[in-house]
Amino acid sequence: MMKILLKNLHLLKSPYSKMYQKKNLDIYPFDNTSKLEWYCQKSDCSLFAYVTNSKKRPNNLILARLHNYIVMDMFEFELNNQTFRSLDDFKCIKFAPGNKPCLIFHGELFDNELEYKRLKCFFIDFFRGETNMKEIDLNGLEHVITFTLDIQTKLLSIRVFHIELKKSGHRIPRIELNEIGPCLDLIIRRTKLASDDFYKKTLKQPIAIKEKKVKNVITNELGTKMGRIHMEKQDFNQLQTRKMKGLKRNLIIDNEQTLGKRKKIDSIN
Repeated sequence: MMKILLKNLHLLKSPYSKMYQKKNLDIYPFDNTSKLEWYCQKSDCSLFAYVTNSKKRPNNLILARLHNYIVMDMFEFELNNQTFRSLDDFKCIKFAPGNKPCLIFHGELFDNELEYKRLKCFFIDFFRGETNMKEIDLNGLEHVITFTLDIQTKLLSIRVFHIELKKSGHRIPRIELNEIGPCLDLIIRRTKLASDDFYKKTLKQPIAIKEKKVKNVITNELGTKMGRIHMEKQDFNQLQTRKMKGLKRNLIIDNEQTLGKRKKIDSIN
């Protein structure tokens, strides 16, 4: 069941994830993170999901994020195997791989307690997908992921729905949500949060190097550079042309004089 869960998380993250299925790795993230950090650096990944199943900790799910390939925040959950339903259990329309989901968080703890604030921030990093996007087509929003946290039981419920746009008779369509899986009910077992100093360090953004403006140079929408040249006023009388007999300067002057004489003769007559 835990392998099915890992495959479902892999499909939700596809194509921005890599899945390893090696057995007996002897990895204990809360005791030693060096192996997982090595795997993340090898795969160039800043997030990981790790599942185990033992007598001491059955149905165990570990989620974590890294900064510069060093574990930053790590969360351990117990999966409720009675309520778990995979993607294959829902026979309905799925979403296209790589689409960005809508994320909805229910619960006051996500905004009040530090542990759950970090958890909310982690889920945003984990499921948000491609980040180099300035605009999103609303027709491309095909699914929504909801996170509901019960205040009393601390039970975290994760549900995934497909977004269907129906005709409403107005400009804005009517929205219907159909559950498509997976369906997860999790309870937090352990957490390992980054220190305040380390967390502040991760929030720093490098100063962007501004390109020096070059005078009279413009780059159009296609990326082609276009330059503007300022020149003095040109004298077209000295412009060199092909040496044709009809374009010689002396011949032009003679033609003008003969035309003038003809006009005078016509006026006299």
